[in-house]
Amino acid sequence: MDFWVAAALDGGVHLVELLLAGLGVGTVFGIFGAGGSAFATPVLALMGVPGILAVASPLPAMVPAAFTGARRHVRNGTFDRRVALLAVAGGVPGTAIGALASSLLGGGKLLVLSGLMLVVVGVRVAWPDRRVDAAACTARCANPWLVAGGAFVVGLLTGLLANGGGFLLVPLFIVGFGLAASVAAGTSMVVVGALTIPTLVMHATLGHVDWPVAVAFGAGLIPGSMVGANLSARIPEVIARRAFGALLVTFAVVFLAFIA
Repeated sequence: MDFWVAAALDGGVHLVELLLAGLGVGTVFGIFGAGGSAFATPVLALMGVPGILAVASPLPAMVPAAFTGARRHVRNGTFDRRVALLAVAGGVPGTAIGALASSLLGGGKLLVLSGLMLVVVGVRVAWPDRRVDAAACTARCANPWLVAGGAFVVGLLTGLLANGGGFLLVPLFIVGFGLAASVAAGTSMVVVGALTIPTLVMHATLGHVDWPVAVAFGAGLIPGSMVGANLSARIPEVIARRAFGALLVTFAVVFLAFIA
């Protein structure tokens, strides 16, 4: 598959543009613990990268970006080790199945599905179900099968959409299991790093990764995630939750309108 990076005058995507885009996406990823690949795919598509390449090319940068950001959360104590281990155990098998299924869909369908998922998750995070009480969340979190099962479903979508899964894990941890936004963000970053590995292997094998795009985008994504992780500790939980949800919905609507 032809590489899509080229000089700006040749109609491709300039390396500097990719680096700056990665910096912006990485900052969002570091602040909210999610949105790395979820935002990266629409951003790359809007920059002109072909659909299937836009879907999978952000993956190589997600492993170091996730663990770079996670280090800050671990130091701050905003990290749930038990939930992370259960989520990895349930999510990894799902990613392999989802990645194989992605070959049945074209890049255009995957882009639309990515945008729709952003809308659904953004609405759920910004306006959570107030009928779910803390006791119910605690009970679900204490059940290892529910945690691993929820992560398995996220893994399926992660493999299918070729993203780290953070934009699904964060709302799952917050709404489903009652974790604080900061703890959900830190836990998500560690799980994302683990889920990205099998997802990357599968999509690279299928020829869905444009490595020059991946390297340039990752050069901005990794330092951006460090900046975002530092900023996240200074943002109140309620504000972070509402801001993340509103950002997901707004960006998704604009993206879907653009590709319609």
